[in-house]
Amino acid sequence: MGYASSPHLLNMKKLLTIIFLISLMTLTDAGPSYGQNLDTPSAQLKTNETVFDNRPQILKKYLGNFNSPLVDYAEEFIKAADACDLDWRLLPAITGVESTYGKFIPRGSYNAYGWNNGAFYFQSWEDSIWMVNKALKEKYVDRGANTVEKIGRIYAPPSPFWAGKVRGIMAKIDSEPQFTLDL
Repeated sequence: MGYASSPHLLNMKKLLTIIFLISLMTLTDAGPSYGQNLDTPSAQLKTNETVFDNRPQILKKYLGNFNSPLVDYAEEFIKAADACDLDWRLLPAITGVESTYGKFIPRGSYNAYGWNNGAFYFQSWEDSIWMVNKALKEKYVDRGANTVEKIGRIYAPPSPFWAGKVRGIMAKIDSEPQFTLDL
């Protein structure tokens, strides 16, 4: 029997391997490091940077392409949609279908949405944006009309094309360039 196959030597190798592994685990498992939040998923990256929301700029540029009187209310559309948990493109798309983005409405009505067949008068653009978003959420989405097609059956019942037009405009808004770089 050779020296290399000695039972004492094999036991010694096992012992040294175990000691090495325990030492390695002790050195690497020193508890959570500073800044590590154990309550968040491990794949989530936390930084101190503020994420820039470019949706208002995208919408402003899109509405500007049509000389819309709503161009200065792009941020209001986003805030109201976010507050109501709606797609931010939905209401601007409805304005495109109903009034060519607010260009063809009864004077002083602020009704770019065809609300009450265009006969409803709002107090301001902000008022109209918030009221219609809230109504879409409470009277449509919360009652099961949670797609553009389902909303269209109630919002514009005689039109089989309304939902497709709204979806098409939503896609166009979304296709606006996301980032610009001035060199």
